[in-house]
Amino acid sequence: MSVGLLGRKIGMTQVYEVTGKAIPVTVLELGPCDVLQVKTNEKDGYEAVQIGFDDKKSSCASRSERGHVANIDSKRQNKKAASGVAMAPKAGCEAKKFIKEFVTSVEGFEVGQKLDLSVFDGITAVDVIGISKGRGYAGTMTRHNFAGQRASHGVKKCHRHMGGTGCSAYPSRVLKGKKMPGQYGNVRTTIRNIAIIKIDVENNLMLIKGGVPGPNGGYVTVRPTNMLPRPRKFNGELVAN
Repeated sequence: MSVGLLGRKIGMTQVYEVTGKAIPVTVLELGPCDVLQVKTNEKDGYEAVQIGFDDKKSSCASRSERGHVANIDSKRQNKKAASGVAMAPKAGCEAKKFIKEFVTSVEGFEVGQKLDLSVFDGITAVDVIGISKGRGYAGTMTRHNFAGQRASHGVKKCHRHMGGTGCSAYPSRVLKGKKMPGQYGNVRTTIRNIAIIKIDVENNLMLIKGGVPGPNGGYVTVRPTNMLPRPRKFNGELVAN
């Protein structure tokens, strides 16, 4: 997996092709992201690049969060330095509200490096990961698209009920995984192979085709997709569908 970027969802709009066809797009603000930690096989058992987005006020950050990105004088740190233990490099930035890591080769990455939309040069499609909108407690008709009961005179005040759930004499119980009422939304959702329509490196904006999970202002993770693109043309240029 390649390194992606962290950001937030701005909202939706539309752009037009030269033919006049309107394309719905979502505007994402991505980066710049600071490289907070570079994990290696020798020290951590695997290779990964940890990046952060959106500064957190120092008054709101815990000591451990501030110590993860900057050197904080402490007895433990002084004791390690006196014994000759090399301290891990720090990014030297503010604590971050949104932190993720990408399991990939760490070659070319170093702590404190800033990543912007240039990491998507030559990429035509991405995967977008976000937390879907929470809709609270919902019934089966809303949550699972059940048809409900009949709207006839024989059905009394249970038109939106789900119906029978258990089995007969055997096994005389409700099987695990049965679709039932419950919390709807507020889960990690991935939308794969979304076409990149436009990238504005100066303003850290990316326009992608269609919608992405989460409300406006919600955090998202964007990474290059590993799915084969479905090519099409946009304004005469070949892009993924």
